This record gives sequence, C-alpha cells and structure tokens, in this order.
Amino acid sequence: MSKVLPGDSTRDILPLMVTNESPKQRNWGLLVTGVIGGTLVALYSVATPFITPALRKHCLPFVPATTKQIENVLNMLRGRNGCLVDIGSGDGRIVIAAAKMGFKAVGYELNPWLVWYSRYRAWREGVHQEAKFYISDLWKVSFSQYTNVVIFGVPQMMQQLEEKLGEELQQDARVVACRFPFPHWKPNHSIGEGIDTVWAYDFESFRVQS
Repeated sequence: MSKVLPGDSTRDILPLMVTNESPKQRNWGLLVTGVIGGTLVALYSVATPFITPALRKHCLPFVPATTKQIENVLNMLRGRNGCLVDIGSGDGRIVIAAAKMGFKAVGYELNPWLVWYSRYRAWREGVHQEAKFYISDLWKVSFSQYTNVVIFGVPQMMQQLEEKLGEELQQDARVVACRFPFPHWKPNHSIGEGIDTVWAYDFESFRVQS
C-alpha cells in the first residue's frame, strides 16, 4: 500500500486509492452494476406494455372479468352460432369460455404479455385450436366477419366504438357489452346487476341508417 505523507493533498491521494483497487474488486463492481442495470431493463420491458395502453386515449384497461360476468355473457350467447370476437380480450377467459361452448373464438388485445398468457391458458384448457389471440389495436381491426362481439368497455370509448361497429357489422350480428352500455343503442336484452350487468344488442339496434 502506498504511504500517505503529511502535506499530501486529497487530489494526490485519490489516484493512489483507485490504482490500488484489485482487478477482482473491479470485476465484482462491474458485475453488480450489470445485474442491477439488466434487472431495471427487464422490469421496464415487462411493465411498459401494461402501463402504456393505460396512457393512450380510448383504450381498454385490463380488469379481469368476474365469474358472474362470464356467466352472464355466456347466457347472452346461448343459441347463437358463427364466429365470436372479444375486443380487448385481457387474459383470455371470455374467449376460452366461448370456445368451450363451441364457438370459433378470437381475442384482440394490445398487451402482448396478456396475449401470450391467453394462448398458454387456451393450450392448458385444451381449446387452443378454437381460441385464437392476436396482438392488435382494436381501432385498426375490422370486425365485419364476426357475428358475435363481446366488449368490456369504458365510458370514454363507447360512442366511438358504437360508430365503428355500426359501420362494420352484418345484419345477423349481436354485440354483448359488459359493465357499461352503449350511449345510443337500445339493448334487446339485459341481465345482471351493478358491474355484472350485461347488455345484448342485435342488428336492428346498431345498423347504420342511410
């Protein structure tokens, strides 16, 4: 170790201290810094898809459907056929439940982590052939090929979504809205109470008037 003599300044001492640090200590410091930095990057990568959609205008936050909500949705789908789509499918529970009823069901979700998790759940439940999930912004998808549409919306987006679906859906379509109704359409059926309320709208409720 270098000896510090009286009169040496702090500026003279610091280089000695740095110089005397062993290569092993430097390597450990770099390793710890790398681990911390990598952890922060990983956390950011995981959290960003969850946080970013919540900051966008007219997007769907992820709030898992309750058991009662799923039951009410399925009641509104009984006797129906054709393809089904869940707009903002979250963790996939509605799509998977519909697939078990015999529907060819599709979920569109902006959050890739939820889409991958939904695909895993569908595989685990044995309905991965009937239940498909895609990463997509709902405003960039046409729903014209679907005769059954499920939406867990928020009030800020219901009018714009009402206009979009009114322009795209065919005359045999049914839209099932959960938690919040559409602002102008008149529901043909409703079931449940409070947050578990579900409204069903058939073609005559949302067709575009010429």
